[in-house]
Amino acid sequence: MDYETLSNCFLGVFEHYKTDEVKVFTVGKLRNDLDKLLDFFDENIQFNQWHISFNGLAFDSQITEYILRNRDMLMNVSGEKAAEKIYAKAQDCINRMTQGEFQEYSEKNLSIKQIDIFKLNHWDNPAKSSSLKWIQCNMDWHNVQDMPIEHTTKIETVPQLQEIAKYCRNDVSSTKHIMTLCAKEIRLRRDLTEEYNIPLFSASEPRISKELFLYFLEKETGISKYELKQLRTYRREIHVRDIILPYINFNGVPEFEDLLSKFKDLVINGMHTKGAFSYSVKYRGVQTDFGLGGVHGAKRGIYEPEEHMTIMSSDVTSFYPNLAIRNGWAPAHLPKQEFCKLYEWFFDERKKIPKTDPRNYVYKIILNSTYGLSNDENSFLYDPELTMRITINGQLSLMMLYVNLAEKVPGCIPIMQNTDGLEMMIPKKYKDIYLEVCKEWEEVTNLQLEHDEYQKLIVPDVNNYIGVFKYKEVDRDTFLELQKTNPRDPFKKEDGKFYHAKTKCKGRFEIDKPLHKNKSFTVVAKALFDFFVHGTKPEEYLKTNKNIFDYCGQAKIRGNWKFQKTYVKDGIVITEPLQKTLRYLVSKEGDKIIKRNLGDDREINVVAGRWLQHIFNVYEEKAWEEYNIDYNFYLDKINREIKAMQPELFKIQLSLF
Repeated sequence: MDYETLSNCFLGVFEHYKTDEVKVFTVGKLRNDLDKLLDFFDENIQFNQWHISFNGLAFDSQITEYILRNRDMLMNVSGEKAAEKIYAKAQDCINRMTQGEFQEYSEKNLSIKQIDIFKLNHWDNPAKSSSLKWIQCNMDWHNVQDMPIEHTTKIETVPQLQEIAKYCRNDVSSTKHIMTLCAKEIRLRRDLTEEYNIPLFSASEPRISKELFLYFLEKETGISKYELKQLRTYRREIHVRDIILPYINFNGVPEFEDLLSKFKDLVINGMHTKGAFSYSVKYRGVQTDFGLGGVHGAKRGIYEPEEHMTIMSSDVTSFYPNLAIRNGWAPAHLPKQEFCKLYEWFFDERKKIPKTDPRNYVYKIILNSTYGLSNDENSFLYDPELTMRITINGQLSLMMLYVNLAEKVPGCIPIMQNTDGLEMMIPKKYKDIYLEVCKEWEEVTNLQLEHDEYQKLIVPDVNNYIGVFKYKEVDRDTFLELQKTNPRDPFKKEDGKFYHAKTKCKGRFEIDKPLHKNKSFTVVAKALFDFFVHGTKPEEYLKTNKNIFDYCGQAKIRGNWKFQKTYVKDGIVITEPLQKTLRYLVSKEGDKIIKRNLGDDREINVVAGRWLQHIFNVYEEKAWEEYNIDYNFYLDKINREIKAMQPELFKIQLSLF
């Protein structure tokens, strides 16, 4: 469902979640369906029917509740007057959101319950902030359209009303599609709600973690949820020397002894931990960067070991949760024994449960989110010293492993380290030594490592890489199923046996991205994958990819900026305003899309250089050649990446297109 609230017109669209049945209600000067809308709401309440929305808890549900609680007053005025009052309530909701205030009607007091897929996916989090239009872009929706009529406009004609209804129906249909993509997550929240009697239908993963940990902690400690929710530990200063684990030791390696000294001398403002520390170490040709949140390091290269070498990958099992569990760490304001016992119970229970069981995923959420909530001032787990204990000791512990392997495994070539694991190329004959060093580290730290091997790593930097794991034998049925579900992976048959190699893509090489991430020019990531993994020349790959959405870029605007396009008509330069979220193709014929600052008139090209763009917010079905794609733009992006990785092998010619 979705509402549109204009100054003298209200419109609501509802589509059944299982069928194509659609209901449209209008309240305004031209038409007044308020009585029918109220009958529909009464039916929803009677039959316990829910509303599924995008950001409905903060907006649509508030309008619904306002209408229900003020039904007599609204029914006794004209349709236009009722719409004006609903509009005033809508503006109040928007103002509360802008100011970060609570809405008037809490979720538990709503007459009609909501599933809010915006909240469920945590798209209200600044790091994942996403509008419905942005999600429409990322799921290749056919129509990415902003509201065609300004909300302050007086609606006076039937065509205006029809235009608003068409727009709203598009939003509802796309919301319904997102719901289908989130069906598994919704079922999980339904099951948790029923099992624990906690309303979790619209809960994000951190909130699930918070609520369930609270539920179990109340049972374990006997302290009421209300009392637990009030607890926090605030820190004026955190002296890092006092929280570093005693086993941290770099055996005299000067680069890391210096790092350890830097950490020991550090005093952190507990109220402002972000960005409080930054340091880099150059060791064995790899620069490793340290902060308070984690460690990152990589040496650019294409690593494809010869027959006598292998690439080892070692990750710490549930690294941050296990650091807290094994060392008995807890927020200072909570009973330590009960907290640690409960936290370890989640870890042990998860190991017993198959990954196909939803509870496995729930326990994973609790384990991972609890660490993050220790640095969230709005959480009852808040204690920034606990966060620093975990992140700083995590970095130093991993670097202990890194140094020990580099110093003890002959011919070892470090490649990459990232928060909870590392990759190194070693001679195969020293694999036993590698594993023995890892075992010694496990005994010292009381942590566990998981090992795997790559046959190839393409690493521009630590945040962007492609990994191809070694082939593993699978049975025929698994082989055929994997070819359907993972068609881009390498497969082979030898001597009647079947083999599959998993692949891992990160950063700009990631193809199947989460819905909140920018998926611009997916064709570039796909072409690079096929080039580096399968040896397919980019110009050959582009000839085969006929998915027009893969060629689309997207952009969104915030603050004091606006999009506009410029083009020449009859010798005159024309400037035309554009909507806030854009999807576009780079084409041989088109316009220049510009982002302009309304304060100082600064202008920035959305796509730098000579390239032209064709707005593609509304999908156009055409013969392929009619899209007039400028392949040289895409080849240029692909080739720049390839040339940066292996300049001596760069032989691709732009003139091919």
